[in-house]
Amino acid sequence: MEIKDYLDKFEEKLKDELIYLCTSYEMLNGNLLETIDVEQRWTDFAPEYVADAIKEIKDYPTVSVAWAAFIGAAVAYYWDKDTTMFGACKYKSFYGPNGFDDMDEYILYKILHLTPEDKEAKDLENMIRRCGEKTVSMIRHEQIEPQSPIAFHVFARAIKVMYRIGAALELKRLGYKLELVNLPNC
Repeated sequence: MEIKDYLDKFEEKLKDELIYLCTSYEMLNGNLLETIDVEQRWTDFAPEYVADAIKEIKDYPTVSVAWAAFIGAAVAYYWDKDTTMFGACKYKSFYGPNGFDDMDEYILYKILHLTPEDKEAKDLENMIRRCGEKTVSMIRHEQIEPQSPIAFHVFARAIKVMYRIGAALELKRLGYKLELVNLPNC
């Protein structure tokens, strides 16, 4: 099997599994809410994210993939609420006081304006953790040689999916939904 085909299949399977997981917790409705604008911002952040996350894989594998979902949620929030910030934000603007380490809390409380007591904050945090754990499990199931080129590419695809899942979770929290539109015949 060609490597690109393998990576495409892995990415699609991971996306489907995470959508299913989020739907089972009623955090999504069986589909991935997405916008081209939000998805394209990942290309701006991915190189710096990889540089931070790759250091965490050994000791904190779930964190290494899960924090991408928090960035997706933050970008989706900015897309909806603050178009100036959406276009201007830089990767390090997602850092908490301890940099990458507390990015999750910084995004939840300072960007999304939730509080630790909010049920929404707890639900989102738990869902992203579950998705991160599922992602790590699926990567391990692939039995790829650690630190190999293919391992890097699988990791890159996984964090891209996590980013998209985080954005979808936030878009749903903001009230977006997919609806079938019947257009008149032209």
